[in-house]
Amino acid sequence: MEFGDLLNYLFRWIHFFAGVAWIGLLYYFNFVQTEYFKEADAAAKASAISKLVPRALWWFRYGALFTFLSGVILAAYLGGAINYYITIGMVLGTLMFLNVWLIIWPNQKVVIASNEQVLGGGEAMPEAAGALAKAGLASRTNTLFSLPMLFFMGASAHLTGLGRVPMSSEGGTSGLAIGLTLLIVAALELNAIKGKTGPMTSVKGVIHCGIGLMAALYLIIELL
Repeated sequence: MEFGDLLNYLFRWIHFFAGVAWIGLLYYFNFVQTEYFKEADAAAKASAISKLVPRALWWFRYGALFTFLSGVILAAYLGGAINYYITIGMVLGTLMFLNVWLIIWPNQKVVIASNEQVLGGGEAMPEAAGALAKAGLASRTNTLFSLPMLFFMGASAHLTGLGRVPMSSEGGTSGLAIGLTLLIVAALELNAIKGKTGPMTSVKGVIHCGIGLMAALYLIIELL
């Protein structure tokens, strides 16, 4: 085995490991913790925010970081062999990474600090409610993005179609399809910054929206 192949696979393993930790915790937050907090009493919720949430967020954000960094290295290794499927996966994954570090984590720090202030006998920070809503919207958007992201990452190696053609080659995805795809993703990201959860509010809703987005992007790639 050549050293280059071993190094490439090592970074793939890091990408898989960090990605499983990151996306697994994303689903835990959205499918389990959020639903539990809706039913938990104030004391139980405060205890979880103080002792559980910071630990989970540490693995969450550093899982996102190492997934992103290892992905960048793998993309550089692939070079001209990168196809449209994996490019869409990379765009979605990059936005998800940025949402973690620029929206979710900064706002969750406010929520945690406010909770500690209340546990210490003080008043909740007035900006905590807004911070929680911003973090929740970005987290729901990441869950939405995760379904097509995982689909296209896998499709890049296992699914035939126009999206499988390397972007450096002719005869692949059209410019119209690329432009429309990026426009849809950009609109959804803008909503993550200053919008509403809408149909993503419920667990069932965000899963359905994610599947719908995945199908729409795939059809755009293959039919336009």
